[in-house]
Amino acid sequence: MKKLLLAIVFSIASILLNAVEQKLLSEKEPETLTNVRILGKTNKSPLSYLPGEEIVFTFTLDTGKDKPGDWRFHFRQGGDGLKIQNGKAPVNKPLIVKTSLTKPGFAFCEVTLHDASGKRIYSETIRPNRKKLKREIIFSAGAAVQPEKLKDCGEPADFDTFWDQQKKRLAAVPFMGKVEKKLVREYKNGYVYAISIPSAGPRPATGYLTIPKNAKAKSLPIHVSFFGYGITKQVPPPVISSRLINFQVNAHGQKLEQNEEYYKDFFKSIGGKGYAYNQEHNKDPETCFFNGMALRNLRALEYVKTLPEWNGKDLIVKGQSQGGLQTMWVAALDPAVTEAHPSIIWCCDLAGSLKQKRFGAFGRVKYTPALEYYDPVFMAKRIRKAKIVITRAGLGDYTSPPSGLAICYNNLATPEKTIKWYQGSNHTIIPPEAEIITWTAGKKVEK
Repeated sequence: MKKLLLAIVFSIASILLNAVEQKLLSEKEPETLTNVRILGKTNKSPLSYLPGEEIVFTFTLDTGKDKPGDWRFHFRQGGDGLKIQNGKAPVNKPLIVKTSLTKPGFAFCEVTLHDASGKRIYSETIRPNRKKLKREIIFSAGAAVQPEKLKDCGEPADFDTFWDQQKKRLAAVPFMGKVEKKLVREYKNGYVYAISIPSAGPRPATGYLTIPKNAKAKSLPIHVSFFGYGITKQVPPPVISSRLINFQVNAHGQKLEQNEEYYKDFFKSIGGKGYAYNQEHNKDPETCFFNGMALRNLRALEYVKTLPEWNGKDLIVKGQSQGGLQTMWVAALDPAVTEAHPSIIWCCDLAGSLKQKRFGAFGRVKYTPALEYYDPVFMAKRIRKAKIVITRAGLGDYTSPPSGLAICYNNLATPEKTIKWYQGSNHTIIPPEAEIITWTAGKKVEK
């Protein structure tokens, strides 16, 4: 009897285990490939179309060494003034998508790879640190009609007055002699300091400053870098340069070198993952999240210009996405900036979606006039001397839509400016061997 009971128990266990295994198999991750990619192109140079001219996108699948499976193209197309359309197509022949625009603007077609059940298929690459990076297989194509003619929607009449007032608010908070500077790392070639500088607004300007060892007075250029959108603990840079001073400015004014509980509470206090999207705060340009951020940025530049090691000439700023937004602010508002390298600049042409039916640039929040005081397309008009290189603008990037970046470039008052357009690039992904179109004015661009 015991043997019979044991046999029944094992039999039931086997059935249950098999059922679990079958369930796991049915819920397994979609295929992950290493060589497959989508290739895309337009029937002419993507920035050269005329109103009413047919724009033709063509996509093909390159499987490399991987064996093709039962896959589908899923595509999403639209553009400035166009309705979004979705579709599917087999991958065994080229996918051709046609559209057109009647006035200056951008059109896009985003294509992703899916299996027969509709699940997305991913690629997997190995980073230099040997960690695997999983990414969707995607090509975000774009094309434009007369992008050089795109214009902004008109700036606030008191734009300059507003910023003069903000600078006065900042000047009313002295910082000389009140800066907290703590040595947190020492490398063979230099030092890393945690910095906190009093500023107007709710929090100080904070960040990590690196200075090379044995730096002589008035000998080094300064690089100031800004971060993209996110709520993460800032950590000291793992390496530093022996040839320059670098200040990595924190977007939020968080304290540095704190425990995890502090950061958990801090990020919750500023609005968590939705910071900068508070609709009530965004009704007033002095209460929106960007106000304190901009003032901290300006205070950070004021501080680095007091460093005895600065050569007094070269002040270079850079950042991407939200960091690009901040880069444009300081390049416009501090005439000491000599060079700026913003990338995939966020929040360009904030009013464009409402007033010109262009794709919006601020994501989940509704447009408010108060946000226009922070729009890079208006800041661009105030950049008259600094060399500006917009290092990347994705033709398929609709976190930082290309129409806004075109307006930003068009509005730049400086005689030396460059923008590099990447075909197939969205906000995070650049295709291998991407087609790059460069616009430039002034001195010849170095390749």
